[in-house]
Amino acid sequence: MKTEVKIKGMMCNGCTNAVKKKLSSLKDVESVEVQLETGTATLTSQGEIDHEQVVQAVKEAGYEVE
Repeated sequence: MKTEVKIKGMMCNGCTNAVKKKLSSLKDVESVEVQLETGTATLTSQGEIDHEQVVQAVKEAGYEVE
């Protein structure tokens, strides 16, 4: 299953790495692809991912989900 979220505030590769690290640590997440140009993160998982956990992880990385 793929989940895409729009992230506000990423400005550089360091930003994308911080977001990727946080999102990768979520339960059931198999892979994370973060695109600086589009401001999106795509999470791949076996099942459904709790949206609130995604929002919280992005906040902990210092950014906001749009």
